Amino acid sequence: MFRRVSPSVVHITTLSTQRDLFSMNVQEVPSGTGTGFIWDTQGHIVTNFHVIQGANAARVTLSDHSTHQATLVGAFPDRDLAVLKIDVPRAKLPPIPLGTSRDLLVGQKVYAIGNPFGLDQTLTTGIVSALNREIDSVTQRTIRGVIQTDAAINPGNSGGPLLDSAGRLIGVNTAIYSPSGANAGIGFAIPVDEVNRIVPRLIRDGRVVRPAIGITAGPPALTRALDLPRGVALIQVRPGSPAARAGLVPFRQGRGDQIVSGDVITAVDGVAVGSLDDMLSLFEDRSPGDRVTLSVWRAGKTRQVEVTLAAAD
Repeated sequence: MFRRVSPSVVHITTLSTQRDLFSMNVQEVPSGTGTGFIWDTQGHIVTNFHVIQGANAARVTLSDHSTHQATLVGAFPDRDLAVLKIDVPRAKLPPIPLGTSRDLLVGQKVYAIGNPFGLDQTLTTGIVSALNREIDSVTQRTIRGVIQTDAAINPGNSGGPLLDSAGRLIGVNTAIYSPSGANAGIGFAIPVDEVNRIVPRLIRDGRVVRPAIGITAGPPALTRALDLPRGVALIQVRPGSPAARAGLVPFRQGRGDQIVSGDVITAVDGVAVGSLDDMLSLFEDRSPGDRVTLSVWRAGKTRQVEVTLAAAD
């Protein structure tokens, strides 16, 4: 399995600019390393966003030890995913086999290939320790459905593939839980079903166009202070937005300290939402132009409101 899949795994070196104090010349110097894998024969490379975050440039080293300058195609920090591209012959670009993550089982054997501490083409093994974990992305958005594994994952493994026993991609290794910063037997991988949903959009558009309805949500403290139901309390509705056209209104201040009741979105298409993050995650499964039914609470009464999603700014 390793011999078959390892040619699809690459070593990523990020570069930053540094000025020489004596000559004052600006040069690119290595600033970090990570892992990625070949997505297709067009040269697209998938990795974690945090691997290339803040870098001025990146280089991709293939399994034959040839190194190539990479360009950034697109990134989605909310899911810690990024796509790079290198210009090399198709024969040197074996795409990684894709599996599925929806049918994974706890206890299932898994394998991780990566470049921990800069040591390229390292194989570690373990099992699926748990499913449907939640971790925070670099933007503090919640990544749901995350795979937990005890396969050794260390700094440098980020962006590398988590594989099933047939050598198919089931996740992208993205984080570890460790007080020391090294492997402690708890690693996390973004499930391949989520990767397969996002990467084609990054390749096509360079970004993930998130649907929106044109609202600003109040903080959780507002919900607690006003004893509101669990959901998304609106404090601003943009004029002309889908929310405005649907008749949604925000909470606002009346005379003195009086608060005029506004709307709280409690569900999207029957799925309860407890926060703005919950609602945005549900929207990401849809596209601009799709219609959704919102359950909206106002002043003790709940109604159903149809809204057509628009592209976020």
